[in-house]
Amino acid sequence: MSAPARVLVVDDSPTMRGLITAVLSSDPEVNVIGQAGDALEAREAIKRLNPDVVTLDIEMPNMNGLDFLEKIMTLRPMPVIMVSTMTHRGAEATLAALEIGAFDCVGKPGPGEPRPFGDLAEKVKAAARTQRQFSQPAAAVTPPPSVAEFRVGRKIVAIGSSTGGVEALIAVLQKFPANCPPTVITQHMPPTFTKSFAERLNRLCAPVVQEATDGARLEIGKIYLAPGGERHLQVSGGSAPCCRLVDRAPVNGHRPSVDVLFDSVAELAGRNAVGVILTGMGRDGAAGLLKMRHAGARTLGQNEKTCVVYGMPRVAHELGAVEQQLPLTAIGEEILKLTAARKEGTE
Repeated sequence: MSAPARVLVVDDSPTMRGLITAVLSSDPEVNVIGQAGDALEAREAIKRLNPDVVTLDIEMPNMNGLDFLEKIMTLRPMPVIMVSTMTHRGAEATLAALEIGAFDCVGKPGPGEPRPFGDLAEKVKAAARTQRQFSQPAAAVTPPPSVAEFRVGRKIVAIGSSTGGVEALIAVLQKFPANCPPTVITQHMPPTFTKSFAERLNRLCAPVVQEATDGARLEIGKIYLAPGGERHLQVSGGSAPCCRLVDRAPVNGHRPSVDVLFDSVAELAGRNAVGVILTGMGRDGAAGLLKMRHAGARTLGQNEKTCVVYGMPRVAHELGAVEQQLPLTAIGEEILKLTAARKEGTE
């Protein structure tokens, strides 16, 4: 057995610090080695204790969590998990933190929540294991092709991601032109966060990005992000495909689930689809991607070197679901190659 993950808990609320500590300490593979009430205390504790992982509140006195995270990533890069309120403001700040380089995020629990902080311990252990170089500079973004340069075919794109997916999806979707193929995405994310994330992607990318709604028609130039929490995203509709939000139990511990989305794309589109699995913990999406490949779809997986967590792509690769493994910087362009119309007409 490897040594327990050593964690520093940073939150201005003594009650919240105690709750996070209790949740993490219930896992024998996690060791909470210290607590801090603000950024100044946290800075000294990091120097003194050298933790493997830090959990960091966003709203704190003296210096907020975003400013402190930037200092950590600049001066002493390490895995940081953000702890945020489940509000629109909290979601916006958390998404900014994930872009800065936070490993993942969890929402603060509401009153009477039966399982506060969900899979925080698993995220901490994954963060402690990761070999990611947090100090790597972000790659320069090349501009997407113009509408005139890209002739879209008839394929649907389906993307699944989890831990590290915020940065990964931005990197992929910023390569898409305004007339990109219809694209559906399931990203594991707390409820209320997906609406803010869709709005953020819409500002950063050339196509229209929106949170998926039940019955929304899949259209060229539009990207649909599964809402977090209550339902799964599927596609259906034969010759007039649309989004469907369905009530089902969690699959692989997730709702929405990447497998549910990929299964529906395999059944609806078959060879007229491209499936992509990006960074993430666990195995959600691997079986669905294999089903897509068996149905004739083209399938891509993010390679180990560029993943924050090489979990979902690894399992998909081992199952034989991934046709090509590529670095993150190459995935967007490869999707466009696979979905472009042929010169003599559309695919």
